[in-house]
Amino acid sequence: MKILLAEDDSQLGELIVYMLTKTGYKVEWVMEGEDAYYYASNTHYDVFILDWMMPNGDGVDVCRRLRKQGYSGAILMLTAKDTVEDRIEGLDSGADDYLVKPFEIGELQARLRALSRRNYAPILEEEITLQDLVLNRNGHFVRFGIEEIQLSPREYQLLDLLVQNKGQVIPREVILERIWGLDSDVALKTIDATVKLIRKKLDKVGKQELIQSIRGVGYKLEN
Repeated sequence: MKILLAEDDSQLGELIVYMLTKTGYKVEWVMEGEDAYYYASNTHYDVFILDWMMPNGDGVDVCRRLRKQGYSGAILMLTAKDTVEDRIEGLDSGADDYLVKPFEIGELQARLRALSRRNYAPILEEEITLQDLVLNRNGHFVRFGIEEIQLSPREYQLLDLLVQNKGQVIPREVILERIWGLDSDVALKTIDATVKLIRKKLDKVGKQELIQSIRGVGYKLEN
């Protein structure tokens, strides 16, 4: 599960990150409202843990702005405000759950598990067309006309990541995090080897150059 934590209390933030990471979660941590809004707007997270009181934009304001723009991810509000009116305001702003400080880490983890059982993942198109190629997400293959090119799970995930960000350079470190995870012992050269295999398969339909190498940085898919 990938989590965005917005908490300006450094001691509490460090504790939450440590405990969640220890149990297998991937956590990104910000300490200001505007940073929280930017991260949530530009990256998909399974759950967004959002503190109410933060500098540069409080949690309720961030929550309202995200929901107004169509943000569909799960949001768990953290706050020391514990009146019924406060809970109503937090939930009405768009939060899916509300946890009052101080709290036990075990309860936070239980609430995260409950939220993760709901399907907040953005609905992606079953097929994406890029030039003359069709990427099928259900079958994990690329189709060119009537010819289908089967991809391994890693090859499919990497190509799908590039397709979703076509025209943008994706650093190797980002590819490693998204496809294999930062905790894996996979070397960066494995990414190069996987791209080479994808290119070899695309070469069968004359599309080997679709994936561009950006020397010393990573890869991008041409528009």
